Amino acid sequence: MSGDVTDGTGRPATMADIAAHLGVSRQLVSLVLRNAPGASEETRRRVRQAAKDLGFSPHVGAQSLRRTRSTDLGVVFTPAHSTESEIIEHIYPAAATHGYDVILSAQTSTRTTNHAVEELLGHRCAGLIIIGSPLDHAGLRAVSRRSPVPVVDVGSGRRNTHYDIVRSAGDNGIDDMVTHLAGLGHRRIAYVDPAAMPAAALRRRGYDRAVTRLGLPADVLTMPGDYTESDYFDEAGSAAARLLLRREALPTAVVAPNDHTAVGMLQILLRDGVRVPEDVSITGFDDAPVARLSSVNLTTVRQDPHLMGVAAVEAAVRRIQDRDHKPGETVVATSLVERGSAAPAR
Repeated sequence: MSGDVTDGTGRPATMADIAAHLGVSRQLVSLVLRNAPGASEETRRRVRQAAKDLGFSPHVGAQSLRRTRSTDLGVVFTPAHSTESEIIEHIYPAAATHGYDVILSAQTSTRTTNHAVEELLGHRCAGLIIIGSPLDHAGLRAVSRRSPVPVVDVGSGRRNTHYDIVRSAGDNGIDDMVTHLAGLGHRRIAYVDPAAMPAAALRRRGYDRAVTRLGLPADVLTMPGDYTESDYFDEAGSAAARLLLRREALPTAVVAPNDHTAVGMLQILLRDGVRVPEDVSITGFDDAPVARLSSVNLTTVRQDPHLMGVAAVEAAVRRIQDRDHKPGETVVATSLVERGSAAPAR
């Protein structure tokens, strides 16, 4: 059978088109495409070949409506942030392991978490995974109350009775970084606080805890803005760098709780003739792709996107399969990644 065969109408081919092409019943075609018993191997071969030749694709939405149990996991994310895309990359295989497909819905500067959630509920998803939502606990609690399916927040919240939490140990990661810099002789360690970031308060606690324990002066630059804007973190870092450049003396090290914030700062300082790390050490958080570039070579804290993605899927599936299971909290450990942007204090 030739691969050039089409239905000639320009519209997507249907099971009826396959049946007419082969001179068999639509029911027989449906049986074969559903991999149900009752057809010979030769018939199966002919139907599958015809489906391929005609460019037939199954209607996923119609299949979903016919199912008595949804096998879709809905994922809300912010496409502007590279770390969320990395988590999603690992959600797909983790979901497939449990027999689930993934449907994505974006939250942006013009599209809220609630908009994205409503879209996914309209697709009858079996569970919702919300990554990096700017909603606070009250907002996420409201989402979980109106959602007929389990909700998992991948962010920075704490254990509660309404939705699951999956987060990295961001406070420990920042604490470890400040401790590392202090071990390199740094006594003036500034901290950039992109306050709109969902995990901002958690990571800030790590900085406060570390400088208090080590007896260092606190130096925090709080940067406002819209978390869902694609340039929020870069611009927060750039603005923080400009503030530092107005001072009579720079700190010897700066900790940023996000790699893009660190890179935004790095670019402004270098443009002004400040040497990194000779004059100032710069560090980030996430170990995002930009941090690994040889031109950036950023010392950072890594939160494992594989572990985050797997934990999110397992939390959702656990409560889908057992609706009496109470929401839990999964904390993924972080690790220090030493590269070239940090060095002993000058």
